[in-house]
Amino acid sequence: MIYLDITFFALGLIMGSFLNVCIYRLPRDISIVWPSSSCPLCSTPIKFYDNIPLLSYVLLRGKCRTCGEKISLRYPLVELLNGLLYLLVFSCFGLGWHLPLLFAYVSATVVISFIDLEFQIIPDVITIPGVILGLFGASFFLPDPFTHFPVYSLSPGNYPFTIAGPSIVGFINSIAGLLGGYCFFYLIALLGKAWSKTDAMGGGDLKMMAMVGAFMGWKAVLLTTFLGSVAGSLIGVAIMLGTGKGRKTKIPFGPFLAVGSLITLFFGGDLVRWYFGLYIR
Repeated sequence: MIYLDITFFALGLIMGSFLNVCIYRLPRDISIVWPSSSCPLCSTPIKFYDNIPLLSYVLLRGKCRTCGEKISLRYPLVELLNGLLYLLVFSCFGLGWHLPLLFAYVSATVVISFIDLEFQIIPDVITIPGVILGLFGASFFLPDPFTHFPVYSLSPGNYPFTIAGPSIVGFINSIAGLLGGYCFFYLIALLGKAWSKTDAMGGGDLKMMAMVGAFMGWKAVLLTTFLGSVAGSLIGVAIMLGTGKGRKTKIPFGPFLAVGSLITLFFGGDLVRWYFGLYIR
């Protein structure tokens, strides 16, 4: 069923082009609907044939057709990343009502990561609707990553048309994750501010973790926090050493939480089973 792989990968590329619009416009308070896409340097409207994901960037050699200035590598990177994530979602979870919401979730993590990297903010317009979608989907059809057995581990190359796992996240688990994610990070923010006398964490991180919990439940909050903290610590130390600014270096936490949540979504159940399997043996 290779045609389904190609279809969802292409859909991810197309949506990735829209994500680039969101990444550029949301932090600048510009409408994502109007006006149409234009070169950020010369403001020339982009023709439809110059707006084909990945292909246009290659054909134009990474430059604007009008002014000749270089186009940021971020644009094809976001498109490719989103395409690969859509393909991975389909490969892991198969077809079903859960698919559109999981696509929306992974796309939200991409937008959050790139905006937070550049502006150190996480827009509420992403996380708050994400919380609502997560609560709705978890109550009816979103698979629990800790009881779901990925499609790829059961029947490689054969994609079922239903969820391959035994249970959904569930409303109670989703509510517990929402409240747990927000309150836990709120406590961390209070303790960090008391210790460092500065804001250790922004409100966007709290709402992002509420979204993570709403989509995947309270266990996902714990694993995402752990994975995000490990990644943030390792990379953060490297950045601080590289810049020479020490603790004064501003490092956004959102991208690391996003990575942690994606690892949890795709491999959380496998990681937990592997970890406890070490002790069971």
